[in-house]
Amino acid sequence: MLTNAAWRPVLVGVDGTSASVHAARVGRDVATLAGVQAHLLHATPEAWTVPPAPHTFAVNPDALNEAACDAARAVVLQALAGQVAPEVLDRLIVRSGRPAVVLRDAAHDLDAGLIVLGGKHHSALGRWVVGSTAQALARMLDIPLLVTVAATPIKRVLAAVDLSEAAGPTIHAAERFAELLGASLRVLHVVEPIPVIPDTPLHLNDEELFDRTLDHLERYVWPLISLPEAVPTVRRGIAAETIAAEASDDGSDLVILGSHGKGWVDRILIGSVTERVLAALPTAVLVVPITGHVDRWGTPAGGRSAARAP
Repeated sequence: MLTNAAWRPVLVGVDGTSASVHAARVGRDVATLAGVQAHLLHATPEAWTVPPAPHTFAVNPDALNEAACDAARAVVLQALAGQVAPEVLDRLIVRSGRPAVVLRDAAHDLDAGLIVLGGKHHSALGRWVVGSTAQALARMLDIPLLVTVAATPIKRVLAAVDLSEAAGPTIHAAERFAELLGASLRVLHVVEPIPVIPDTPLHLNDEELFDRTLDHLERYVWPLISLPEAVPTVRRGIAAETIAAEASDDGSDLVILGSHGKGWVDRILIGSVTERVLAALPTAVLVVPITGHVDRWGTPAGGRSAARAP
């Protein structure tokens, strides 16, 4: 079970803004509770050069990148000084390149189990924008991605599941985080209305779909919940909008969603639900990647989780 697995280091993307300060604090708190280290990382654009004009000296791109990283390090450290614990600042990593790629590669180098990003904002230093960096990471990572909106304590967790193979690993990850943070857990499934397709006969109405969904949840999804205090919940509506509304109405501090990453089936999940929730950011969002082989109901092959443990 995921809750018994060892935690691994936490990597936080920072750019010196207040949102990245929140992310650094959340990342530090999670790392402290898990008994692992938190590392900060800033990505600065790669230096580029044009062909030198006659009688001019050629510019060394490596030297330019090194100088850009040194300058960015000084700015980020100055912005975070007094806001983030010194021992965490001491582990600031600065690399050049595309933020999503730099974060993914650094997470691999550190054997990190979680990446944390600040919420939706723009900055001249790194442009950590939920619409680009977080969504790009959600497609390429094999570890969870946490997008924060504040450094508030996480006391209420809402895990949204569908009827796909992602349900099991998403529930396991949600239980793991809820236990670590001492938070309550609610597991939500949203039954969407049957789409109306012109000139296509429907053999199932909304009420029949709802009844069949309830039966499926009782048989295959709710039994995956092992925390006795966790509350299974069913709602009707459009998934992304209903998840956001439920998180707001319930005062949830963290929404947890599964994603498959690549492929046309994966883009259905990412595009229609996860990306829209990320874009709306009703609260902190944790995206759990679903990797490896799992059966139709989300039970990992060999009894192990299909999502890498944080």
